[in-house]
Amino acid sequence: MTAFRDFNFKLLVVEKLMYWDGTLTPAFSLREHMRARGVEDLDRYVQENALEYTVLDEARAYFEELEIPAELLATVEELTFDGGHQVFMECAPVWDGEDDLFDLHSLDDLRLLPNLRLFTGGLALKHMIPGAPDILAARGIATRA
Repeated sequence: MTAFRDFNFKLLVVEKLMYWDGTLTPAFSLREHMRARGVEDLDRYVQENALEYTVLDEARAYFEELEIPAELLATVEELTFDGGHQVFMECAPVWDGEDDLFDLHSLDDLRLLPNLRLFTGGLALKHMIPGAPDILAARGIATRA
């Protein structure tokens, strides 16, 4: 199976396939996952354990272990970076978007998406990874702010 180098890049791919396209199933729900472990009020749990600005271990483990078949990766033609992604809320349910928790650190995982043609959120990306627009352009991937 495919191995991602940047966890946050993988989350963008999961957002597209799981929450937008519905092709990577079942859709993960941290609330349901934690409820099965006896946590009824997830927001309270997060606050009582000072986990507001972190990816919860349970979500990280799930998404790190999640296997995405190459056939599904080949269907990704567009990725979007947006602080309001569902996958981010599944990882950090009270995250306010005011820090770099989900910033990308590398574009090495572009190699896993042979049909990627558009990256939306390119303005934010160029602040995360120096030279990102040039890297994307060299691969024939257009950007949109």
